[in-house]
Amino acid sequence: MTWNTVTYAGWGRARSATGQIARPERQSSLLRDIAGFAAPAFGMRRSYGDVALNDGGHAYDMTRLDRVVSFDAETGIVEVEAGMPIGDLGRAFAAKGWIPPVMPGTGFATVGGCIANDVHGKNHHVKGSFGQHVTEITLLQGAEVKTITPKSGAIWKATVGGLGQTGVIAKAKLQLMPCKGDMMVLTERRIDNLDEFLTAFDESKTDYTVGWIDATATGAHLGRGILEEGEITSGINTSKEGAKAVPFNAPGWALSAPVVRVFNELYFRRVPAKGRTSVKPITEPFFPLDAIHDWNRLYGKRGFNQFQCVVPPERVDVLRLMLEKIGASHLASPLAVLKKMGAGRGGYMSFPMEGYTLAVDFPNKDGSEELIKELTDMAQDAGGRIYFAKDGVAEAAQVAGMYPEHDKWQRAVEKADPEGAMTTDLVRRLNLRESTKES
Repeated sequence: MTWNTVTYAGWGRARSATGQIARPERQSSLLRDIAGFAAPAFGMRRSYGDVALNDGGHAYDMTRLDRVVSFDAETGIVEVEAGMPIGDLGRAFAAKGWIPPVMPGTGFATVGGCIANDVHGKNHHVKGSFGQHVTEITLLQGAEVKTITPKSGAIWKATVGGLGQTGVIAKAKLQLMPCKGDMMVLTERRIDNLDEFLTAFDESKTDYTVGWIDATATGAHLGRGILEEGEITSGINTSKEGAKAVPFNAPGWALSAPVVRVFNELYFRRVPAKGRTSVKPITEPFFPLDAIHDWNRLYGKRGFNQFQCVVPPERVDVLRLMLEKIGASHLASPLAVLKKMGAGRGGYMSFPMEGYTLAVDFPNKDGSEELIKELTDMAQDAGGRIYFAKDGVAEAAQVAGMYPEHDKWQRAVEKADPEGAMTTDLVRRLNLRESTKES
């Protein structure tokens, strides 16, 4: 194998690592390499913080292992290599009447990453999390190759949503969902405040539902935004626009508080007061930011951090307090999202739980990390949890108790990787693998 010294980062670019990276091109070379040297793996690194980083250590770049291995047109079960981007998989099969039941907010997330973080989509309240639709995983643990299924017990639960700590995911089988086509009927309407948002979520009957939140709004308009409701349909894609790109790091003033307030006001009013309905290619509502390549450069050289939490449905008061604190801080970017979640989750450390999830991006500048830590404490106190795929700030004490099955995950991980070869920066920062045997 060939190891190269590489400096790499999560999508937020606020956290980076320098280490030895190998990039296998075939399953045979991956098997041989890991048998000789166990190390964690990463894909497109669309997680925002340090979950995919291993500073000072080794890691496998899986992005060349992106092939479809097999597809059963009768059952809809597809087997793919772990480096397959989920958006490519969706585009390849939607026109054939099949689609992954869960699509995260970016199509650049790899299947291996979707499993390791048990990602969710805009239809979590209907279809649950990604890992609930995986039927088989090929897991590499040093020289041992394991094929695991939902019937495999603790190793399955520790792998799905398990942050890559049980071994390297080489391949996976997914149960695709029948669909009408590769277009979506999208309805957008203005929402005036948080209470109206919560009512709209409860009353919505569509499969795909998400809210953009104006995180700068305060007072009577606290929590205002735009509700998007979608259903997959058939049709002809007449869109001719290609992807745009951000060619350089934006200057610091580009996301200053006055600029963000003006942008949010214009964005809120882009939807007519009476609302609107349109038909779009599914990639547009599924992956709205993918149309702008390197959009993370908008935050400048220092990058950004995201705070994402979920709180129980009975603690919406905490959401209100969070939005008040965020609005008063003048630190939020235009990217803020609110969703209603169901109870579906695939593994011991899977993020989803029934309630409401709030996600807000913050430019990496003075005061933002302190604010994120305050918000994390609020989520913990409310019986909620933060999303490790987005976090780069929290401290170990702040996540204690957030994941009730953490001890089960620790025991399974210790058995699967007793030498700690799979440990990554996030796992070290949050002491997630620290022994609890004495307790």
